[in-house]
Amino acid sequence: MYSSKELALSVVQWAEAKKAKNPVVIDVATTSTFADYFVICHASNKIQVVAIAEHIADQAEEIYALPVYHKEGMSEGSWVLLDMNDVIVHIFDEETREFYNLERLWHDSPRVELAAEVKQ
Repeated sequence: MYSSKELALSVVQWAEAKKAKNPVVIDVATTSTFADYFVICHASNKIQVVAIAEHIADQAEEIYALPVYHKEGMSEGSWVLLDMNDVIVHIFDEETREFYNLERLWHDSPRVELAAEVKQ
């Protein structure tokens, strides 16, 4: 079994393997009822956004036998949302990420320090 934090950190590694930029993990467990963590990142273009999302979904299934319960935005590619129950993944193109600025909306929720966590 895995923890939701472990899954969120794995998602960051999978996203970075496909060249995702500026990943952020937000602990929303105390401020939301629908997830424990948000993972937010962006890519250079819409094709890469979809490629990152597909890679994350494939790795979650392969490594954790975890299906992505819901996917949104795969056809548009400017903002893809992957619902993995306790972890919600947001993959944007750069312009869309700047426009919606989810990090600002969840500013009261703690961030997971990635440099120490992901490098373990």
